[in-house]
Amino acid sequence: MIVHYGELALKGRNRPWFVSSLVRSIRILLGGLGVREVRHVMGRIEIRLGPESDWEEVRTRLSRLPGIGNFSHAVPVPADLEAIASYVERMVAGRTAKSFRILARRADKRFPFESPDIEREVGRRVQAVTGWPVNLSKPETVIRIEVLTRDAYCYFDKEPGAGGLPVGTSGRVMCLLSGGIDSPVAAWRLIRRGCRAHFVHFHSYPILTRTSQDKAREIVRRLTRHQLKSRLLLVPFGAVQQRVVVTVPPPLRVVIYRRLMVRIAERLARDAGIPALVTGDVVGQVASQTIDNLTVVESAATLPILRPLIGLDKEEITTEARRLETYDVSIIPDEDCCTLFTPRFPATRTTRAAAEAAERNLDVAGLVDAAIAGVAIEDFGFPVLRLAVPQGSISAGDQK
Repeated sequence: MIVHYGELALKGRNRPWFVSSLVRSIRILLGGLGVREVRHVMGRIEIRLGPESDWEEVRTRLSRLPGIGNFSHAVPVPADLEAIASYVERMVAGRTAKSFRILARRADKRFPFESPDIEREVGRRVQAVTGWPVNLSKPETVIRIEVLTRDAYCYFDKEPGAGGLPVGTSGRVMCLLSGGIDSPVAAWRLIRRGCRAHFVHFHSYPILTRTSQDKAREIVRRLTRHQLKSRLLLVPFGAVQQRVVVTVPPPLRVVIYRRLMVRIAERLARDAGIPALVTGDVVGQVASQTIDNLTVVESAATLPILRPLIGLDKEEITTEARRLETYDVSIIPDEDCCTLFTPRFPATRTTRAAAEAAERNLDVAGLVDAAIAGVAIEDFGFPVLRLAVPQGSISAGDQK
């Protein structure tokens, strides 16, 4: 198999580090599938499959991994024009096509024939065997040839990759994961940009059922197929909400809940050495996501809050969630902490002064400490089984 990376080609002197990260991720990703070798060679990554390799599973896994532009199931032949032409003749035998073209790339400039010469000679041989007409602008079939130092690779189709940057090359982020449709998509967008996402989920067990926790676990498991390892932090939030209910006026409760969540997530992020938070906020989608309320919620944080979905509409987000295969989990009915003790008419234009005045009647630091003391940590890996970590302190070393 030949893997091409897109954006990494623009990284200049840092390109070898990005490519090494991608090669390392591919080796982990394809573990247990009979892959013999993964190596970087002349601007592309070569994957040598063994006879027992499951091509369909290899293709599925590679299509999810950030950093890959496209990949192809290719056959190596000696870097010799006659050998190339003879193999392509065998490739097209028995196939039908209304038109075709040859697309050759000569990565090793020491090869004695330039790319147009390869295309003309191989095209002539294919036409003699099949009678197919040549169409250089809109061919039905494209036969691709890549000439390297020792081998040339011949193949028909390119499989699209996820694009973006290799996982971990852009640092780490802490994603607030609600269990709804939006937050998994927000996390994916940062994963695709090379961030390793860690997740924090707020639940109200035992006041409510464990359904929201189960949903969060399954969503993290599915997102881990893209970033290979993840950490989920489950935060008990029901007691915090009960305290807010008896202290804060109903219209302000949603904003106060969100400000407390941000403070807790920020503490967890700082303890782990993570420099930014991520949310699935979308302007105007719910009462807490008006510009005024988003501003008031953000004022409770000292770390930056990234909102990759901020200007999208629900249809766009839903389409991406379906593609990520998180949508069917997100829509499972559950009782989550976002709906517990929610007032009928929440304020849509809260001010920072009003929120801070309401919080003066709360022991904010004590509530944050109590919630963090009850955090449960679970680690996920792909293609490794989920691991549970005992409750306790969270260090930067644990999170790497």
